[in-house]
Amino acid sequence: MTDEPTNFLYPFIDAEESDAGSLLADLAASAQAKAADSVALRRSTLEANAEHLARAAAEMARRFASGGRLFTFGNGGSCTDATTLAGLFARPPVGDALPAWSLTTDQAILTALGNDVGFELVFARQLIARSAAGDIAIAMSTSGNSPNLLAGLAEARRRGLFTVGFAGYDGGAFAQSPHVDACFVVRSQSVHRIQEAQALLGYRLWLAVHERLGDEDAGAA
Repeated sequence: MTDEPTNFLYPFIDAEESDAGSLLADLAASAQAKAADSVALRRSTLEANAEHLARAAAEMARRFASGGRLFTFGNGGSCTDATTLAGLFARPPVGDALPAWSLTTDQAILTALGNDVGFELVFARQLIARSAAGDIAIAMSTSGNSPNLLAGLAEARRRGLFTVGFAGYDGGAFAQSPHVDACFVVRSQSVHRIQEAQALLGYRLWLAVHERLGDEDAGAA
């Protein structure tokens, strides 16, 4: 077996395996185990965060109804998750569109700010320029410790935004920060499983916001 840093993922691939059928069976069993772990984690994460989801959705719905806007941001894989979440609110498969933007999609802005003021401030400076009291900020992370995300959340909180953090492991600095109004923690040591559970949390948050906005519309009718 070669000493590769990724051997822990599929140790049987590098093993001396002469039977192709056995190798395929090992691969299938590994995929099934990972799928089962993912399903169990997503279920437990929704249960553990149910109250946070309800409170955050209620506040977000209130702000959207009053003209508030949503800004999302993240790094790496969490950048794509944050962009997907903003797109879900702005271009939903059903229901009304809500004003939402990802702060990671404009390459010119990101590179200009990174070059001129430093990468740690690429989100905070955008929020200074674009956001206002009554808006919403969502930062997505697996560690909950990224300095630029923490700086963005702190700036958002100072400006009167409702702040939401998505984090993995034990929540990291997000879970302890006074600048995070609602923190959704996926308690796992696997980046892959964390991001899978966060994707479901984001979808459920969007759904809960729309349900509450629908209730408000019905009450006003």
